Amino acid sequence: MYLLSLIIILSYLAGSIPTGLLISKWFKGIDIREHGSGNIGSTNVFRILGWKLGIVVQVGDLAKGLFAVLVIARLHFGDMPFNNRTPFEDFTVVQILAGVAAVIGHIYPVFLNFKGGKGINTATGMLVGIAPIDISVVVVIFLIVLFTTGYVSLGSITAATAFPTSLFVRSNIFGVEIPGYNTLIFFSIGVSLLLIFAHRSNIKRLLNGQESRFDKVRIFGSKVGNSLKMFL
Repeated sequence: MYLLSLIIILSYLAGSIPTGLLISKWFKGIDIREHGSGNIGSTNVFRILGWKLGIVVQVGDLAKGLFAVLVIARLHFGDMPFNNRTPFEDFTVVQILAGVAAVIGHIYPVFLNFKGGKGINTATGMLVGIAPIDISVVVVIFLIVLFTTGYVSLGSITAATAFPTSLFVRSNIFGVEIPGYNTLIFFSIGVSLLLIFAHRSNIKRLLNGQESRFDKVRIFGSKVGNSLKMFL
C-alpha cells in the first residue's frame, strides 16, 4: 500500500511542476500568470511568448503525463494492496492511477496554491502511454476543431469528449475488441469530466462570445463559415 501511495504522490508532484511558469521566468523573466489569461498552460504561453516557447511548454506538459505512466509507475512491484477486479494487468491499473494523479497535479499543483492549467496536454501524455490508438483519433479531432474555429479551448473540450466516444464507437459499432473496455470506458469518462470541469471558465466565455482565439491557425475556418451561412 505504501509503495502505491508513493507512486501516486510522486506522479502528482510530477504533474504539479509548473512548466509554463518556469519557462516564462527562465527565458523571458516574467510570470506568465500576470499576462494574457493568467493561465500557466501552453495556450497562454503561445499567445504571450510565441510559438517556440509554446511548443516547449506543450512538450513539457505532455512529458509529465507520459513520465508518470512509463517511469514512475514502474516503481511498483509485487502484489497489489487490493483485489484487482478489473480486466487489466496490475501494472496497467498502476499506470492509470499514476496518470490520473499527474493530471490532477497539473490542474491543482501544490506548488502554485492549487491553481494550475487545464490538464489537456498532461492527460494526452498519460493516454499516449495507455491508449495510443484512441488518443491518435482525439488529436486529429482536436486539430480539425482548432483549424476550423481557432479556439484552442473548444478543441480541447471536444477532444475530451472524443476519447470515450472513440472507445465506444470502436467497441460497439465496429466490433473492435478493446482489452478491458468495460473498465476503460468508465475511466475515460471520468477523465473527460475532469478536463471539462477544468475548462468551465472557457465554456462560459465561449457561450458569451468572449473567448480569445488564434485567427492565424484558422486554415479553413472562413470556408467552413461561408458554407454554413448557405444553410442558415
